[in-house]
Amino acid sequence: MLTAAKGTNLALMFFLELGVLVSVGYWGFTLGAPLAVRILAGLGAPAVFATLWGLFAAANGARFKLHGPARAAFEIAWFGGGAAALVASGLVTGGAVFAALYVVNAVLRLVWHQV
Repeated sequence: MLTAAKGTNLALMFFLELGVLVSVGYWGFTLGAPLAVRILAGLGAPAVFATLWGLFAAANGARFKLHGPARAAFEIAWFGGGAAALVASGLVTGGAVFAALYVVNAVLRLVWHQV
């Protein structure tokens, strides 16, 4: 039973990672700006976020893998950015739910030594 819960928590982490990319893309496309700016932000923001994740936090391939407090600060900023993007897009409840899911996931990963 616990093994299934741990696996589910890791799957949640993966879907939250994807959720950040979708959130910042959605934010970019919903800006009140000219179409060219919306396209640039809608495609550029996820590219920047994905690059940062790949450089600092990817499980198997991070070039500059972070640990301890630096990893925690990076994750809080990265997932917080996803939640903030939802709020900035007008999806306040979605942003709050996203942030709450991340907090639960992070606490469980700490408790279960999945970090």
